[in-house]
Amino acid sequence: MTARLDLVAHAASPATSAARFPDDEGLKPAAAAALAGLRVRLPSYGWVLRSPSRAAHETTAALGLEDSVEPALRDCDYGRWRGLAAKDVAAREPEGFAAWLGDPAAAPHGGESLAALILRVSAWLTDMSAHNRSTLAVTHASVVRAAIVTALGAPPSAFWRIDVPPLWRARLSGRDGRWNLAALEPLEASAKQDKS
Repeated sequence: MTARLDLVAHAASPATSAARFPDDEGLKPAAAAALAGLRVRLPSYGWVLRSPSRAAHETTAALGLEDSVEPALRDCDYGRWRGLAAKDVAAREPEGFAAWLGDPAAAPHGGESLAALILRVSAWLTDMSAHNRSTLAVTHASVVRAAIVTALGAPPSAFWRIDVPPLWRARLSGRDGRWNLAALEPLEASAKQDKS
Protein backbone atom coordinates (compact mmCIF):
# COMPACT_ATOMS: atom_id res chain seq x y z
CA MET A 1 0.00 0.00 0.00
CA THR A 2 0.95 3.62 -0.47
CA ALA A 3 1.14 6.05 2.42
CA ARG A 4 0.03 9.64 1.90
CA LEU A 5 1.65 12.34 4.00
CA ASP A 6 0.76 16.01 3.81
CA LEU A 7 3.24 18.26 5.60
CA VAL A 8 1.95 21.78 6.18
CA ALA A 9 3.97 24.76 7.37
CA HIS A 10 2.07 26.44 10.21
CA ALA A 11 0.27 29.75 9.63
CA ALA A 12 2.17 33.04 9.83
CA SER A 13 3.71 34.01 13.14
CA PRO A 14 5.40 37.31 14.00
CA ALA A 15 8.79 35.68 13.29
CA THR A 16 7.85 34.50 9.79
CA SER A 17 6.55 37.95 8.91
CA ALA A 18 9.63 39.74 10.28
CA ALA A 19 12.31 37.35 8.91
CA ARG A 20 13.39 36.39 12.42
CA PHE A 21 14.71 33.09 13.64
CA PRO A 22 11.63 31.59 15.25
CA ASP A 23 11.13 31.27 18.96
CA ASP A 24 8.13 29.46 20.41
CA GLU A 25 5.42 32.01 19.67
CA GLY A 26 1.82 31.96 18.60
CA LEU A 27 0.24 32.98 15.32
CA LYS A 28 -0.50 36.45 14.10
CA PRO A 29 -4.19 37.14 14.91
CA ALA A 30 -5.08 37.64 11.24
CA ALA A 31 -3.49 34.31 10.32
CA ALA A 32 -5.53 32.40 12.89
CA ALA A 33 -8.76 34.06 11.74
CA ALA A 34 -8.08 33.18 8.09
CA LEU A 35 -7.82 29.47 8.94
CA ALA A 36 -11.46 29.18 9.92
CA GLY A 37 -12.47 29.32 6.26
CA LEU A 38 -10.29 26.32 5.44
CA ARG A 39 -11.88 24.03 8.06
CA VAL A 40 -14.68 22.66 5.95
CA ARG A 41 -12.60 22.38 2.78
CA LEU A 42 -9.82 20.15 4.09
CA PRO A 43 -9.83 16.47 3.17
CA SER A 44 -10.21 13.97 5.96
CA TYR A 45 -7.08 12.40 7.37
CA GLY A 46 -6.64 9.15 9.25
CA TRP A 47 -4.07 10.78 11.51
CA VAL A 48 -3.17 14.38 12.37
CA LEU A 49 0.23 15.12 13.89
CA ARG A 50 1.81 18.41 14.85
CA SER A 51 4.97 19.96 16.13
CA PRO A 52 5.09 20.73 19.87
CA SER A 53 5.25 24.48 19.08
CA ARG A 54 2.55 27.04 19.89
CA ALA A 55 2.28 28.06 16.22
CA ALA A 56 1.58 24.48 15.11
CA HIS A 57 -0.90 23.96 17.96
CA GLU A 58 -2.75 27.18 17.14
CA THR A 59 -2.84 26.21 13.45
CA THR A 60 -4.45 22.82 14.10
CA ALA A 61 -6.82 24.33 16.67
CA ALA A 62 -7.96 27.02 14.23
CA LEU A 63 -8.54 24.29 11.64
CA GLY A 64 -10.65 22.38 14.17
CA LEU A 65 -8.41 19.31 14.03
CA GLU A 66 -7.77 16.79 16.78
CA ASP A 67 -4.07 16.11 16.77
CA SER A 68 -1.21 14.30 18.47
CA VAL A 69 2.11 15.94 19.28
CA GLU A 70 5.06 14.47 17.39
CA PRO A 71 8.45 15.61 18.80
CA ALA A 72 10.25 14.79 15.53
CA LEU A 73 8.27 17.60 13.86
CA ARG A 74 9.84 20.30 16.06
CA ASP A 75 11.52 23.22 14.35
CA CYS A 76 15.26 23.41 13.84
CA ASP A 77 17.03 24.47 17.04
CA TYR A 78 18.54 27.86 16.18
CA GLY A 79 20.42 28.12 19.46
CA ARG A 80 21.35 31.63 20.51
CA TRP A 81 19.90 33.07 17.27
CA ARG A 82 16.30 32.27 18.35
CA GLY A 83 14.14 35.37 18.17
CA LEU A 84 16.76 37.48 16.36
CA ALA A 85 16.31 39.04 12.92
CA ALA A 86 18.39 37.36 10.24
CA LYS A 87 19.81 40.75 9.15
CA ASP A 88 20.96 41.45 12.72
CA VAL A 89 22.68 38.07 12.99
CA ALA A 90 24.35 38.64 9.61
CA ALA A 91 25.65 42.02 10.83
CA ARG A 92 26.87 40.74 14.23
CA GLU A 93 28.23 37.36 13.16
CA PRO A 94 28.96 37.63 9.43
CA GLU A 95 31.32 34.64 9.32
CA GLY A 96 29.00 32.41 11.34
CA PHE A 97 25.97 33.45 9.31
CA ALA A 98 27.82 32.81 6.04
CA ALA A 99 28.95 29.40 7.32
CA TRP A 100 25.38 28.49 8.26
CA LEU A 101 24.10 29.45 4.80
CA GLY A 102 26.95 27.74 2.95
CA ASP A 103 27.64 24.58 4.95
CA PRO A 104 24.71 22.36 5.98
CA ALA A 105 26.87 20.78 8.70
CA ALA A 106 27.62 24.15 10.35
CA ALA A 107 25.88 25.15 13.59
CA PRO A 108 27.55 28.43 14.57
CA HIS A 109 24.51 29.35 16.69
CA GLY A 110 25.14 26.42 19.02
CA GLY A 111 21.93 24.66 18.02
CA GLU A 112 21.11 22.11 15.34
CA SER A 113 22.78 22.09 11.92
CA LEU A 114 20.66 21.77 8.81
CA ALA A 115 22.31 18.41 8.10
CA ALA A 116 21.22 17.19 11.56
CA LEU A 117 17.69 18.49 10.94
CA ILE A 118 17.53 16.63 7.62
CA LEU A 119 18.75 13.41 9.26
CA ARG A 120 16.13 13.74 12.02
CA VAL A 121 13.32 14.29 9.50
CA SER A 122 14.62 11.48 7.27
CA ALA A 123 14.52 9.04 10.20
CA TRP A 124 10.95 10.12 10.98
CA LEU A 125 9.93 9.65 7.34
CA THR A 126 11.37 6.14 7.40
CA ASP A 127 9.15 5.36 10.39
CA MET A 128 6.13 6.98 8.71
CA SER A 129 6.48 4.87 5.57
CA ALA A 130 5.22 1.88 7.57
CA HIS A 131 1.86 3.61 8.15
CA ASN A 132 -0.55 3.00 5.32
CA ARG A 133 -2.95 5.81 6.04
CA SER A 134 -3.36 9.43 5.09
CA THR A 135 -1.58 11.70 7.55
CA LEU A 136 -1.51 15.45 8.02
CA ALA A 137 1.56 16.84 9.80
CA VAL A 138 1.46 20.51 10.81
CA THR A 139 5.00 21.66 11.37
CA HIS A 140 7.55 24.31 10.33
CA ALA A 141 8.90 25.41 6.96
CA SER A 142 12.33 24.03 7.92
CA VAL A 143 10.87 20.56 8.52
CA VAL A 144 8.89 20.66 5.28
CA ARG A 145 12.05 21.61 3.39
CA ALA A 146 14.00 18.80 5.07
CA ALA A 147 11.27 16.31 4.08
CA ILE A 148 11.38 17.48 0.46
CA VAL A 149 15.19 17.19 0.37
CA THR A 150 14.83 13.64 1.71
CA ALA A 151 12.05 12.65 -0.70
CA LEU A 152 14.01 13.92 -3.69
CA GLY A 153 17.26 12.32 -2.54
CA ALA A 154 18.82 15.76 -2.95
CA PRO A 155 22.00 16.88 -1.20
CA PRO A 156 21.55 18.90 2.02
CA SER A 157 22.66 22.04 0.16
CA ALA A 158 19.33 21.89 -1.76
CA PHE A 159 17.56 22.95 1.47
CA TRP A 160 17.98 26.64 0.59
CA ARG A 161 16.56 26.15 -2.90
CA ILE A 162 13.08 25.28 -1.62
CA ASP A 163 10.63 28.02 -0.64
CA VAL A 164 7.90 27.03 1.82
CA PRO A 165 5.71 29.96 2.87
CA PRO A 166 3.24 29.70 5.77
CA LEU A 167 0.33 27.34 5.06
CA TRP A 168 1.95 25.63 2.12
CA ARG A 169 1.58 21.89 1.83
CA ALA A 170 4.07 19.32 0.58
CA ARG A 171 2.23 16.16 -0.39
CA LEU A 172 4.40 13.06 -0.24
CA SER A 173 3.47 9.54 -1.24
CA GLY A 174 5.47 6.66 0.14
CA ARG A 175 5.97 2.97 -0.36
CA ASP A 176 8.64 0.52 0.79
CA GLY A 177 10.65 3.20 2.60
CA ARG A 178 10.76 5.53 -0.41
CA TRP A 179 8.96 8.86 -0.60
CA ASN A 180 8.00 10.90 -3.66
CA LEU A 181 7.03 14.56 -3.82
CA ALA A 182 3.55 14.68 -5.36
CA ALA A 183 2.81 18.40 -4.89
CA LEU A 184 3.98 21.63 -3.25
CA GLU A 185 1.18 24.17 -3.12
CA PRO A 186 -0.74 26.57 -0.90
CA LEU A 187 -3.03 24.73 1.50
CA GLU A 188 -5.97 26.82 0.33
CA ALA A 189 -5.53 25.71 -3.29
CA SER A 190 -5.04 22.09 -2.29
CA ALA A 191 -8.14 22.15 -0.06
CA LYS A 192 -10.25 23.25 -3.04
CA GLN A 193 -8.84 20.45 -5.22
CA ASP A 194 -9.24 17.77 -2.58
CA LYS A 195 -12.92 18.58 -2.04
CA SER A 196 -13.82 18.77 -5.73
